[in-house]
Amino acid sequence: MNFRTDWITRAETSGDIAAIREINLAAFDTAEEADLVDALRRGPAWIAELSLVTLDAAGARVGYVLLTRAHIDETPALCLGPCAVLPQYQGSGVGSAAIRAALAAAKARGEQFVTVLGHPEYYPRFGFTRAGTHGVTMKTSVPDDALMVLSLDTEPVPSGVIRYAAAFGDI
Repeated sequence: MNFRTDWITRAETSGDIAAIREINLAAFDTAEEADLVDALRRGPAWIAELSLVTLDAAGARVGYVLLTRAHIDETPALCLGPCAVLPQYQGSGVGSAAIRAALAAAKARGEQFVTVLGHPEYYPRFGFTRAGTHGVTMKTSVPDDALMVLSLDTEPVPSGVIRYAAAFGDI
């Protein structure tokens, strides 16, 4: 599949919920991420306009990304994840389009910081850097290169411990 940059990404609507679950189920080996999205949707960390679907040219839902409220100590931040793409569209730019749209929507809302626990070879292309270089950590031990943070403006990233929504469990 060719890498494209013209994907359509928009905030989810109530009509997207079942398709979002199916995208997450198809993209991951277990239902953990799909169940996480459902749990986050019911909680206080949910920010409706930061739950985005990506559509192909025919309007089919092919990708998904979510940003929810988190904190670095007491400083408000966002958590990126999950980001899911139907297997047949992986490698075509769907995930990149979704993430770029989500980060732009977050910046437009006045958000300043985004955290992600993910693939260290993927997320730096969006400006994420190792959280440890900013003094940002988690309660649990994770690989140093997998925990990353991004400042959406010129503010320096605050140091501290990331606190995710309760739906993420004790991480």
